[in-house]
Amino acid sequence: MNTIETNFTVTEFVFLGLSSQPKTQLILFIMFLFFYLLTVVGNIIIITIIQVETRLQTPMYFFLTNLSFLDICYTSTDVPQMLSNMVAGKKTIPFSRCATQMYFSLSFGMTECVLLGVMAYDRYVAICHPLHYAVIMNRSTCGQLAGVSWASSFLSSTVINIFTSSLPYCGPNVLDHFFCEVPSILRLACTDTSFTEMVVFVFTVVIVFIPFLLIVVSYARILLTVLRMRSASGRHKALSTCASHLTVVALFYGTGIFMYMRPQSKTSRAGGKIIAVFYTVITPMLNPLIYSLRNQDVKGALRRALAKQRT
Repeated sequence: MNTIETNFTVTEFVFLGLSSQPKTQLILFIMFLFFYLLTVVGNIIIITIIQVETRLQTPMYFFLTNLSFLDICYTSTDVPQMLSNMVAGKKTIPFSRCATQMYFSLSFGMTECVLLGVMAYDRYVAICHPLHYAVIMNRSTCGQLAGVSWASSFLSSTVINIFTSSLPYCGPNVLDHFFCEVPSILRLACTDTSFTEMVVFVFTVVIVFIPFLLIVVSYARILLTVLRMRSASGRHKALSTCASHLTVVALFYGTGIFMYMRPQSKTSRAGGKIIAVFYTVITPMLNPLIYSLRNQDVKGALRRALAKQRT
């Protein structure tokens, strides 16, 4: 195996990937290529429908457009590298490219966490304060909330990336993962990483756990409001608008928190790769399906778009 001897500065990393068996790699390549294409096409369709359909020009779908664009960026940061490794004879990546991938992957992942919290707040205002919704969630406020989601996440990722990349890496250079991610990179540092792990944990709490608490509080208030509704149709409509978002939150947050808020010593390497597949590949692929299959407005817009194409 291609490794670099101890006491030498690592200039590149070698990926072990998901499997070393050629037949298994071929199957995984076809499967993940299909997932990737489905993710890109599905999210582009969602963005296009929202931009074309005037009925969807609302704050909720403005944030959904951000989420779809974010999912395209997120999965495109990691999956092409993984697909290339499955067909390449030499599964290496230069240290600088690894740091760049780590930065953007973490940035997009953190942005999704904050954005999901903002989307929960949007649903809270829409259901609990419907008469003030248009005033509170105006275009300026929506733009600011989206901007804060992106800016705070990229800034946090910058700090984490600086701490992680500045550690000494003197061998071995074998990365037991399919892309460059902070937990797997820290295992290869040839020094004590406890302080860097603490920095990662603190920013994870701020960028991941606080939005998660916002989601919990928002939906607790929403549930109380829905239970007070006298109309069964009103309760059903209110809950149906939240069902898609809650499904996405459960998929993304469940795996992300499990990966980043546990001590590195207690994280199984094989298990960590499977978890990473969920939040880097599976969730971005499922988001368009979840929002199109469970959302009546999106399904209606899709039917109208298809009907126009036929006429």
